[in-house]
Amino acid sequence: MKQVDRDRIQCLLRSGHTQSAIAATIGFNKSAVSREISGRSRRNGQYDASNAQLKANNKRRDAKYQGMKIEADDALREYIVDKLRAGQSPDAISGRMKREKTAFFISKNALYGWLYSAFGQQYCPLLCTRRYYPRRGREKKTKRQMIPHRISFRDITVPIRSEVDQAVSSLNTAAIAVAAVRRSKLLMVRKVPNHTPRSMRRAIRSMDAYFSLGQTIADNGIENKNHASWGMPVCFADPHAPWQKPLVEQIIGLMRRWFYPKKKTDWRKVPAWELAAAVRVINNKYRKSLGYMSAYEIEYGCDSIKKITVRKPSVVAFEGGIYQSNAFIKLTYRHITVNIALKTSYFAHLL
Repeated sequence: MKQVDRDRIQCLLRSGHTQSAIAATIGFNKSAVSREISGRSRRNGQYDASNAQLKANNKRRDAKYQGMKIEADDALREYIVDKLRAGQSPDAISGRMKREKTAFFISKNALYGWLYSAFGQQYCPLLCTRRYYPRRGREKKTKRQMIPHRISFRDITVPIRSEVDQAVSSLNTAAIAVAAVRRSKLLMVRKVPNHTPRSMRRAIRSMDAYFSLGQTIADNGIENKNHASWGMPVCFADPHAPWQKPLVEQIIGLMRRWFYPKKKTDWRKVPAWELAAAVRVINNKYRKSLGYMSAYEIEYGCDSIKKITVRKPSVVAFEGGIYQSNAFIKLTYRHITVNIALKTSYFAHLL
């Protein structure tokens, strides 16, 4: 019986109709109408539809409780407890019941509800998490924003020339904007103070002025919101699909593997000459996909870096360290040592 039926009962009672007439009017059995009036009237005998609906809601709410099915079935409870003591998870227990076609069954959600209730909390230490209450979901800290005029890479006919992305840090908002040219695997980077669209636009325009990026593919990060002002056509990969821009992802991984481990690098403390040295080493690596040539050899036809004798004997390179002299940088990592001549004009273009 719903609220509208109880409203009609109240109106018909006040109009002087009998219970049998009311039952015939609203389409219920007269016994149901009799129980409704006698059981949900006020203490003074008056029937109020709103008060009757409140009593019905409370009765329905109290009719069920968490774990009622398990508490009412001793065999089911014993089966669950035995499996929990054997190290099985609620999901595995529920699936096993279905597989074995037992006489009883309960879903994993109902089983978790019983464990987190007052009846089953004593068995929570048997869970791998040993959690007595369900874990609260994390609230999103950033508001979701859409990228205007977004074009998927599937909707373009021009070949993609370059890929762009950001290498971020878990310590702060500082990052580096990374661009990679697909034909030669040439790497370019720019330091950015934060992830704002303005900072990314400045970095991309700076790199494009040094080397034309052409048709570019990017991810769906909010830093790419102002892509229309980059000065080049930009398309976008699918959300959560980094494999659709594999070159820039691979190069960022290469930088982290050789020079800046994981995401613990504070990019604000990385000097420009050190970052330039790392970029130059990567661009001079021989690549099998390029016929064992370097990115510089493909784009500029120049020779790769040769080992240069350090003129300053005071410069000492330790394992994993990069130290600056007046004329050279000696970069050592693991068993590889590269001596790089500092050229101010070159680094001014690179960073």
